[in-house]
Amino acid sequence: MQRLEQNSNDFTKKAVFTPYGKIYAYYFDTLIEEDYYQQNILLPLKEKEWRDYKDIANIVSVEETVETSQFSDIQKLLLQGYVFLQGTEGETKGLLLSSPSVVERDVGVPEVEFSVAGPQEAFVETLETNIHLLRKRIPLSNLCIKEIEVGSITQTKVAVLYLEGVADKENVNTVIQRITELETDQVLDSNNLAQMIQDHTYSIFPQFINTERPDRAAAAITEGKVIFISNGSPEAIVAPSTLIEFFSSLEDYYLPWQIASFVRLLRFGAVAFSILATPIYVAVLTYHYEMIPQDLLITLVLSRANIPFPPIIEALFLELTIELLREAGARLPTKVGQTIGIVGGIVIGQASVEAGLLSNILLIIVALAALASFTTPVYQMGNTIRIIRFPYLIAATLLGGLGIVICVLFTFVHLIKLNSLGRPYLAPFYPLRFQDWKDAFIRLPFSTLTRRPVHSRPDSAIRVPFQKALQKKDIDE
Repeated sequence: MQRLEQNSNDFTKKAVFTPYGKIYAYYFDTLIEEDYYQQNILLPLKEKEWRDYKDIANIVSVEETVETSQFSDIQKLLLQGYVFLQGTEGETKGLLLSSPSVVERDVGVPEVEFSVAGPQEAFVETLETNIHLLRKRIPLSNLCIKEIEVGSITQTKVAVLYLEGVADKENVNTVIQRITELETDQVLDSNNLAQMIQDHTYSIFPQFINTERPDRAAAAITEGKVIFISNGSPEAIVAPSTLIEFFSSLEDYYLPWQIASFVRLLRFGAVAFSILATPIYVAVLTYHYEMIPQDLLITLVLSRANIPFPPIIEALFLELTIELLREAGARLPTKVGQTIGIVGGIVIGQASVEAGLLSNILLIIVALAALASFTTPVYQMGNTIRIIRFPYLIAATLLGGLGIVICVLFTFVHLIKLNSLGRPYLAPFYPLRFQDWKDAFIRLPFSTLTRRPVHSRPDSAIRVPFQKALQKKDIDE
C-alpha cells in the first residue's frame, strides 16, 4: 500500500471512525464513484453494528465483495474501482468492495456506417453496454461470451461472441487461441487487435470487417460468424470475412431486393471505375491514341494543348491533391473541414485548369473517381481502394494497357491467396459456392436465402424455411 501511495497522487488512504471501531479505507479516488462510496459503504459502517469482515460484507450495499490477503489481487481490483477495507494498518488481510465510477457516453447514431433505413444505434466505448446492445437483439441462452484479458500494460478486456450450435467450432477456437496467445503490452482498440491476429499481416486488404453497428454485428452472429470487441472500442470485428461482404451494407437488407441489388451493383461498378479510370486515361494518352474516337481525340488534344507535363505527372498531382483535401477535411473540425473540402476543391481545381497545369477532362475523371471511392460501406476497404490506384498509375505509365492488365492479374492472384481466419477470402467465387451467389453481386428475395453462407462453415446451415410463411389460410383453425 505504501508503494501505491508514493507513486500515485490519486491514491487515498483514510481512517474511518465508527461507533463499532476504526477501519482503514484505501482506494483511487479517480476510479470510484464518490457518492456510491459514501452512501453504500461508509453510511452502513457507521449506522449498523459490525465486528469482522463477514459482518461488513453483509451490511454494505455493494454488488461484489472479495476477502483476500493476496497483494496482487488487491492491487488489481483497486485499479478496477474497488475500495479496500483493513481493520488495522499494515494487516495483510482485508475486504475489497466494488465501487467503480462509470464514465461513458450515451448510445448515439452511427457516424461512419450511417443509413437512412434501419436502427440508428451505434456501439460505444464501454464493453458492458456493447454486450447489452447485442443481447437485446439476440435474447438466446446459447449466445456465448468469452472474456479474455489482453495486454501486459493495458490489460484490456476482450469479449468473443458467437452462437453455440451455429458458429463453426474451429472458427471460435481459432479466434480465442489467437487472442489468448497474443503477446503484446497494449491493445487500445478492436482494430489494433484485428491487425495483430489477421492471417496476412503484409496485405493491404482488410481481412476482418469492422462495424460500429450492433445490428450488423448481430446479423453476423446469426449467420454463424464470430465477433470480438475490446473494452474502450466502439467497433466490433467480424470474422471470418470475404471480399464481397466489404461491399455489402446492412441497408441492403432493409430495402426491397430489386433496389438493394441495383445499389450493390452500382457499388461494384463505382469501385472498378475508381481504380481504373485514371490509369486508363494515362495509358490511352501515353500509348494508345488510336483507341480514342476522332471527335473525342480533338477535344482531348485541345484540353492538353497548353499542359507542360506528361499525363502521369498531371494525374499524380491531381490525385495527391484530392487525397490532401480529403485528409485535411477529416482532421479539421466538422464545419471547417466541410468548407475546406468544398471550397478548396473548387478553387484549386479551377485555378489549376486556368493556369494550364491540369486538363479539365482529367479533373472531371479524378473527381468522379474520388466520389466513386466513397460508395464503399466499410471505411477500411475505401482506404485500400484509395491506395492501390497509385501502383496502377505507375504501371499504366510504364507499360500502358498491358501494365493495367498485369496489375489486375496480380491483384486477383493476391486476393486468391488471401485467407480470413483460415477461410478463402474470395468465397463464394473461389472456391465456387453457387449457393452463396444469391447474396453476392445481387441480393435475391429473403424467400430464397434459406441457408446460411457456406464459407463461414456454420454448424447449423438451415436459416429458416420461408415456404410455410407464404402459404395462404382461408379458414381459421
